[in-house]
Amino acid sequence: MPYIIFVEVLPNMLRPVLTDFGLRFVYVVLLLSAMSFLGLGVQPPDADWGSLVRENIQALGIGAPAVLAPAIAIATLTMGVNLLIDSLGGRAKRGTEN
Repeated sequence: MPYIIFVEVLPNMLRPVLTDFGLRFVYVVLLLSAMSFLGLGVQPPDADWGSLVRENIQALGIGAPAVLAPAIAIATLTMGVNLLIDSLGGRAKRGTEN
């Protein structure tokens, strides 16, 4: 029984569990940012990426980096987490798979 658990089940569970964690983490970051952008999340004077975009959206024509920097940070975090989770899963270490 321990052989089945530790050799067959747990290694095959790793990749789906990591993928689920990555998707949930990215979903939470996007949800919190969207809520803050709409004014329902983090309230001033606390800072959040969504609230930073909301506060600077009026000056988009004048100071575009003030809006683009937090938006790029959100995108970079979500893509980075997905790439990290994808690289952590790795390939199966069996001799029959290439």
